[in-house]
Amino acid sequence: MKIKRQKTARKLISFYKHNYGFREPFQILLDGTFCQAALKNKIQIKEQMPKYLMGEVQMCTTSCVLKELESLGKELYGAKLIAQRFQIRNCAHFKNPESASACLLSMVKNNNLHHYFVATQDQHLTMKIKKLSGVPLMYIVQNTMVLEKPSAKSIAQLPSLHNEQFVPVHQQKTIQHLKEEQGLVKESESQRKKRKRKGGPNPLSCLKKKVKPTEQPTKEKKRSRSSKKRRTAQSNPSILKIRQV
Repeated sequence: MKIKRQKTARKLISFYKHNYGFREPFQILLDGTFCQAALKNKIQIKEQMPKYLMGEVQMCTTSCVLKELESLGKELYGAKLIAQRFQIRNCAHFKNPESASACLLSMVKNNNLHHYFVATQDQHLTMKIKKLSGVPLMYIVQNTMVLEKPSAKSIAQLPSLHNEQFVPVHQQKTIQHLKEEQGLVKESESQRKKRKRKGGPNPLSCLKKKVKPTEQPTKEKKRSRSSKKRRTAQSNPSILKIRQV
């Protein structure tokens, strides 16, 4: 069961990473109800949270959560001690504190810009967070921490998120056309040299070479040779004598 829970958690974390830009260290925003449930079930949050999320984490809370725990008295004294160990994030209710659920809800509104995970056992807060997009929700069930599946709104918003990341095709064409007009593009794709495709051998190279006929000496060449012989004989009379003999 532990391996199965980690596989599902890995899938959910990759969903938030690729679609909503979550990165390590993961920021976990906790309230008093989650700290109380961890104390009751003997869960070491600092040790088990990084193992479950398989990455570095930063656990944090708000001043409104701490003030609410103080007002509830001795029953939640242990939860208050746990929450005091975490980093305190600035909220907009420094002068006029609000309830912990209202404070945490305000921290993740407006597309959850700071990429908070919300860890709570509050059912009313859970229902409100499920209506938001891009807010991972965590709670404790049967002595184990659980990362809730993405809400329906988180999944429904995926097409609009991907459309914002990529430029439409018609805008790409207009941008390319403007670049060519301004001379920013050296060569268009149509003017680029086409690569030679691999094919068979050239049919002209397969033809047999024609054998050239041997040239016979012409009459002019014969005459020139006989004239040369006469000249040599006249210049050397000894050659004539030898021939006569």
